[in-house]
Amino acid sequence: MALDKIGIAKRIAREIQTGWYINLGIGIPTLVANYIPEGIEVVLQSENGLLGIGPFPSKNQVDPDLINAGKQTVTMLNGSSLFNSAESFGMIRGGHVDLTILGAMEVSEHGDIANWKIPGKMVKGMGGAMDLVASADNIIVAMQHVSRSGVSKLLKKCTLPITGLRCVKKVVTDLAVLEVDPEIGFRLLERAPGVTVDEIVQATEGRLTVEGEVPEMTF
Repeated sequence: MALDKIGIAKRIAREIQTGWYINLGIGIPTLVANYIPEGIEVVLQSENGLLGIGPFPSKNQVDPDLINAGKQTVTMLNGSSLFNSAESFGMIRGGHVDLTILGAMEVSEHGDIANWKIPGKMVKGMGGAMDLVASADNIIVAMQHVSRSGVSKLLKKCTLPITGLRCVKKVVTDLAVLEVDPEIGFRLLERAPGVTVDEIVQATEGRLTVEGEVPEMTF
């Protein structure tokens, strides 16, 4: 059975290591903040100028002035700090973020990502996406494996405007966990519970390497 958004966020949370500084993109990535494994201590960063994001607030915790880059209300952990976006982007561009988790509309077999614009649709702009993909060494993408019409979003080549080239290291979809190697394409690491390897192969347009028995995801 394909994962829902929470399932994708929970699986990505397993990739996190203690001591990391992490930027969460808008959409599914913001949910990861709620599922950091117990005992793992990390610092979540937002490009609008917040370092030390906590889980989403309960109703009585909501502060309308405290938001992440996606304009969602958030909480702050003890020791958190607020600063202007110029300093935040200085942290990003300086290579001080250990992991970036982004949503995407398309990812290519070379690790290219398209996640900011669909031609003909009004958008506010790229935001911090280009800076994040240009500066981060470790990028994990959270996304649906296919579109609503059943068309693969893991492609030989992106068809939408590109955000960054050869930058994605791993993709977690509702069907699978895949590593990205620009030389060989996607490598299947894990499959969602109840999803078969054949289903993943059929849903993937880009080159896909399957080696041996592919385990189901654990959470």
